[in-house]
Amino acid sequence: MPELVRPTTAVHASYLEAVAEFQAEGRGAPDDNSLLGRDVRTYGRHWHEPAGFAAFVAATISDAEEDAPRPPGFVPSTVLWWIDGDTFIGRLSIRHRLTRRLLDWGGLIGYDVRPTARRRGHATAMLRASLPVARRLGHERVLVTCDHDNVASRKVIEANGGVFEDRRAEKLRYWIDTGGPSGLA
Repeated sequence: MPELVRPTTAVHASYLEAVAEFQAEGRGAPDDNSLLGRDVRTYGRHWHEPAGFAAFVAATISDAEEDAPRPPGFVPSTVLWWIDGDTFIGRLSIRHRLTRRLLDWGGLIGYDVRPTARRRGHATAMLRASLPVARRLGHERVLVTCDHDNVASRKVIEANGGVFEDRRAEKLRYWIDTGGPSGLA
């Protein structure tokens, strides 16, 4: 049964397979401004070595710390991975606060499911599992955005109680109540 966990070296081989799938879609290219794109460009050449992957995992976990190094305009984020045993399925980040850009474009929660695992309910379950964690981080409700033409992501957001607020440029903006206080240990 898949679960949302802190990044771990236990899924090293599967993570590399997933990244290859994402890169086949063009992720990690210079114009990919997502967290996944940044990770591919920053750490990708070191991932194949266990020590390089362990350093990436440690840096990813530390991204939740206020004083961790990050590009200008990026905020602390708690990154969680959706795994099943030793299989990496997807990743999700919960940003600790909104900036003007995140309010208009990126939202508080972003997620990616590896291409070969899509259309199986993973994104819906992963987003649902993240809501108590977001609550523990102090968010009573979270902003989640998607491209206006991304029907699958829109359905994921709506299945998790997303209430449509508006469209800003190409982004649809939804708010989701995080529910009661509980979270990931």
